[in-house]
Amino acid sequence: MKKFRVGLDAYSLKPLDLDPFELLDWALMNDARGVQFSEPPPQSGDRGFLRELRDYAAQNGLYLEWGGGEHIPLDLATGGPKDIAATNRRAAEQAAFLGVRTVRSCSGGLMRWKEDAVPTEVLLQEMARGLRGQAAMLKDLGVTLALETHFEFTTFELLRLFDMIGAEPGGPFGICLDTMNLLTMLEEPVAATRRALPWVVTTHIKDGALVLGPGGLTSFTAEAGRGLVDFTRILEALSTLPREITLSIEDHGGDFAIPIFDPMFLAKFPDLSVPEFADLLSIAARTQERMQRKTLAVLDRARWPEACEPRVKRDLRAIRTVVGAS
Repeated sequence: MKKFRVGLDAYSLKPLDLDPFELLDWALMNDARGVQFSEPPPQSGDRGFLRELRDYAAQNGLYLEWGGGEHIPLDLATGGPKDIAATNRRAAEQAAFLGVRTVRSCSGGLMRWKEDAVPTEVLLQEMARGLRGQAAMLKDLGVTLALETHFEFTTFELLRLFDMIGAEPGGPFGICLDTMNLLTMLEEPVAATRRALPWVVTTHIKDGALVLGPGGLTSFTAEAGRGLVDFTRILEALSTLPREITLSIEDHGGDFAIPIFDPMFLAKFPDLSVPEFADLLSIAARTQERMQRKTLAVLDRARWPEACEPRVKRDLRAIRTVVGAS
């Protein structure tokens, strides 16, 4: 397995209210190799700021990754059209100026949890129509729009989207692999990584777990190394890619209800196979064992401000250990 640079996503330390340069300094002091600004700072419209950020990162040997992209050309509250082309051009131009080759894209989430949400197939059709016209712009700028495995679409659906666009790996569209969000979308993380592998261009490295209760499954974030995401096998897969993949740790508190006992809800995941569902139930069983031994617990999102800094430090150490053991 090849080595990886391990850094962090700025969102993980959002409660500390650090400015971008303070965040880079935090990374340096804690042996993180870079920062993904998945939500670009407010100053990002200023070329002078971007130049200083780029130069400061380069002087200190830190990688930068960028965000601010969107891929759903609809207002998720109303279902009406939304112009995302200007948003994506702005983010891609900023990334290109910084020398960054990817822009993380995220448009919302948890749509299929809402009864009145636009159906997934309609969203995919609208996305294909909207993104197809942005391919030339992204290609000209040398930037890949990295659609996050968020609470929006499964890897199966993202692959269908790329097929609808006529996209190929290595082009203007790719995937930001969030390893924990996969659980919430009823995907076993190793299997999902292997499905999406040719398209992965950037990451959100995040541990997590599943617990089974009367209402169905609940997914939750976990400190790296304490959850049930098999980072060793995921990194083995990522190490086969012909490009550098950085490991940007994203962490936060909170849990997410997955009402699998509701047939209407479960029907919204038509690609879920029996073997993969069995793997998810196995994860839930092992989660329950760890919770009973009190080695794993849900961290309430409200407690994240007090927990974030020491936990992200431990996340970094844990993932560096996995990388170092390769």
